[in-house]
Amino acid sequence: MKAILLKEYGLPHKLEVGEVPKPVPKDEEVLVRIHSASINDWDWGLVRGNPFIIRLLYGLRTPKIRIPGVDISGTIEAAGEEVNSFSIGDEIYCDLSECGFGGFAEYVCVPENMVSKKPGNLRHNEAAALPHAGLLALQGLIHKREMKSGERILINGAGGGVGSLAIQMLKPLQAEVTGVDSGEKLEMMKSLGYDYVIDYKTTDFTETGERYDLILDAKTNRSVFTYARCLKKKGRYVTVGGSMTRLFGIVLVGWILSLFTGKKLSVLALKPNKGLDQLSRLAEKGILKPVIDGPYPFDQIPELIQYFGEGKHKGKVVVKIKDSSM
Repeated sequence: MKAILLKEYGLPHKLEVGEVPKPVPKDEEVLVRIHSASINDWDWGLVRGNPFIIRLLYGLRTPKIRIPGVDISGTIEAAGEEVNSFSIGDEIYCDLSECGFGGFAEYVCVPENMVSKKPGNLRHNEAAALPHAGLLALQGLIHKREMKSGERILINGAGGGVGSLAIQMLKPLQAEVTGVDSGEKLEMMKSLGYDYVIDYKTTDFTETGERYDLILDAKTNRSVFTYARCLKKKGRYVTVGGSMTRLFGIVLVGWILSLFTGKKLSVLALKPNKGLDQLSRLAEKGILKPVIDGPYPFDQIPELIQYFGEGKHKGKVVVKIKDSSM
């Protein structure tokens, strides 16, 4: 089968398109014929081996993960003897980050308990955009506390995958939502329902004097003290990604600030695939529809990872692996 091969850490142009044996499912696994995949921070970090924790997890000098890719949507082509929840021909989607990656290939084997049935009203290109970013958004919004109607919320990195999905989850709650991203994305963000949009290149949202009930941060590029200043009393700050140095700052100092200020500052530890059924229900009700940048051809994956890393994309960068009308 065709796959994107990671042989050494470096810039994405070092990735190779090659042929590898088609995998065979174990007793508790399903073999998925991948129709579509999307690009995530995991891919950007894994390919470069940066931040350093990536090398600690997946190989100091040589990557143990040979095929990147975490978000997929596809069709079950074969199943192990112990699989009983899915059948051949079922259309599924999932996040592969806890089961070996491998999404940038024509086929992958996945444990049965990691997959969910694809929402019937979404094409594979749309479904592949949901698992990782959708669950970061969902879990981030309800981290530590359930959402309340009418809250003031700011999303930093609002024009990417997490932000474009989080805003759709928030609108039924009548939340007042401000989105921060580059100027090129502001019109798209307005069309999704953001009440206010800020171009980070011209305005620093931490200096406006505004205070929020919740800040959901996909960038984490400021100090923990700066974020705390932007929260209302008993407000929450939840980061789902960004600078590793800043993330450590949130972990080390955030809980102390929480004790003295009543403001909660925390880093979300994503639970992959936990809540996919809820995302499916939101999609099937028409509440959630991924914003797609693409779909692009398979062979462009290396340059698309670079494109993603530079933050130029709108919504989710999606790649077509196999031709499908769904």
